[in-house]
Amino acid sequence: MTSSRSEIEKAPPVFDGELVDDAAPRSSRRAVREAVGSWWQRSSRVPVALKNRQAFTQALKDFVVQVLRSPFRFVSAVARGLLAAVRWWRKWVTVHDYRDAAEQSEKLADKFTEIRALTLFRWKVTAAATVTTAVVVWVAYVLCGSVVWWSVGGAVGVALAVLGRRKDGSPGRKPVLSGPRSLTWTMDPQVLVDAFRDTKLIGKDETLRLVERAHRQGEGWAITVDLPATRKAADVVKNREALASALAVDEVQLIAERVRGNGGHAGRVALWVADEDPYAGPPLRTPLLGVRHWDAWRPVPFGHDARGRKVSLPLVWTSLLIGAIPRQGKTFAERLAAAGLILDPYTRLYVADFKGGKDWDACQPCAHRFFSGDDDAHLFAFKTWLEELVSETQGRYGRMRELDDETCPESKITPAISRDTTLNMPITAVIVDEAHIPLESRIPIEVEGQKVPLGKYLGELLTWLAKKGPAAGIVVILATQRPDATSLPTALRAVLGSRFALRVMDWRDSNIILGEQMNTRGYDSSKLFASHKGVGILRPDGDTEAGADVLAMTVRTYYMPNTDWKTICERGRMLREEAGTLTGHAIGADSVHMLDRAAVAKAIGGSTTAVPDADLVELPEPLASVVDYIGDDLAEHDGRAFVPTAELVEALDIEPTAFGKQMADLGCRSKRERIPTTDGSLRQVRGYFIADIRAAVAQVEGRAADGDGRN
Repeated sequence: MTSSRSEIEKAPPVFDGELVDDAAPRSSRRAVREAVGSWWQRSSRVPVALKNRQAFTQALKDFVVQVLRSPFRFVSAVARGLLAAVRWWRKWVTVHDYRDAAEQSEKLADKFTEIRALTLFRWKVTAAATVTTAVVVWVAYVLCGSVVWWSVGGAVGVALAVLGRRKDGSPGRKPVLSGPRSLTWTMDPQVLVDAFRDTKLIGKDETLRLVERAHRQGEGWAITVDLPATRKAADVVKNREALASALAVDEVQLIAERVRGNGGHAGRVALWVADEDPYAGPPLRTPLLGVRHWDAWRPVPFGHDARGRKVSLPLVWTSLLIGAIPRQGKTFAERLAAAGLILDPYTRLYVADFKGGKDWDACQPCAHRFFSGDDDAHLFAFKTWLEELVSETQGRYGRMRELDDETCPESKITPAISRDTTLNMPITAVIVDEAHIPLESRIPIEVEGQKVPLGKYLGELLTWLAKKGPAAGIVVILATQRPDATSLPTALRAVLGSRFALRVMDWRDSNIILGEQMNTRGYDSSKLFASHKGVGILRPDGDTEAGADVLAMTVRTYYMPNTDWKTICERGRMLREEAGTLTGHAIGADSVHMLDRAAVAKAIGGSTTAVPDADLVELPEPLASVVDYIGDDLAEHDGRAFVPTAELVEALDIEPTAFGKQMADLGCRSKRERIPTTDGSLRQVRGYFIADIRAAVAQVEGRAADGDGRN
């Protein structure tokens, strides 16, 4: 009975009623608070300092500084006011305005008597005013005591301080002697307006709207302004050098960016002026040295901008081109990108070092394929690698087609797929240093029964991988010197997503790396300083810390000396040993599986039919240099039709008269043609039609063939 009673519990009483929401008044109050808070944040009448804690803290700091500096500023303002008052009185007493009017009307001699009489009268007024003021002050002193001196001195001091509240050199006041400007002076709103007017970024009757007042940000000053209607922020970025001159700072200290997103628009500009050269200090070590492993799907730490903000580089689903003149840091930048992939044990590395040095030797223990050198054997090994990767990419698409929609929802590789060893589809990086060496090779090879240059075929393989490989997990990273149409095919450059240009010789080289017309948008790596090692212009493909809509940015790469590089590579080897993902060269297995090369050639489009025979014939100069400069346009009938002589002379650095005579001897004469100019009009110039150059090449080839037949 006891147990039965314990098992039976008395049911609680059941009540019948309605639910009443007692929290309704509280919800109403919350709605009111939210409405007031939203108005407070959006209202232009509420000072920015009262909208967030950071702005309030900055305003409080500025107020304290102003209070501490006020005595010194008051004394200096009084001195400037006294000087301004003396200048004004001198001009008034010497009848300066009347004299100028008489000189402009060329009647100074006729007005001489009147000017002299008016000058004498004003001297008398000055003397009378001085005596009257002295008498009034003396009488007041006799009646009221020394308080008069304090009152008069204070009033005069305040008046002079108001008159001299702007120091010499500010807008509206001519300096006695011009001197160096301070950044505080530079970031004055009126100075900014004058600078924008001087550079013709806004009209003389237009002004700027202050969005965010000047404040300290890092090691410099930041300010955000709105341009007048129809004015574009892109023009400010393009004319950054002229604006820096108007602000009296070095252009490397001025950062001008368009504000994008919900808080920006096409006419909103964010300016940041560094206290000093932001790239003059020692470089920062790579943060990858302090991590045990890295996820290749995360952007790799690449460097920092002038403000000190970190810049990371996304690599998956894209590709990377690095270009510069020698000894500017191409290999360092490429190794930074590779370091993040090395620290992910589930990535596969193909490393081709055509420089032949020891820069990449440390990554041998964790690379799937590796060589260092530029012999013919290395060129053919690279060809085999690319054919292997083309075949592997096709196989990956076939295997992804068989996966269910939950595992592979978009026919693209995913983090889960790349780490599943049973699927065998890891992120695979093709890292090529000095990529122009294999792509310039003229060694004839046979592809589908036709002889083609090896470099041309390698370029087509890389182009195919850069087009179709990213979705299958293939990452192409190329570092090269000036990547023109000869050293890097136009079709390949067009599909390389991210670009990083270190210092080059002129704007043409910069545009070759970053893209056409980038110099007209304000991004020209030829203007980088030679002393700024590792500083370049990054054009990212994907999200960065600066935002997904950023066109380009100047970045200083992290510093990773050989000791740090070796440490990272050793850690990459250890991680792969623990994960069991060591393959290929890392375990001594360099052999490549048997490939169906005909299927590979067919996969890349059977493009050997489009290869001109000129690549297999030694052309005479200057025709050979012209063909190299024109590049793919010689073979593409939908490319350029005409090239001006002036462009060829400048690009090839040759003497015009001798060049014209040599080209005529080779059967290619210059002709006149109308070409469009920047303002839309047509201008007649001399030059060469691409069809004529193609005919001259065919003529040289025909003579060579006849010679071979006679032999």
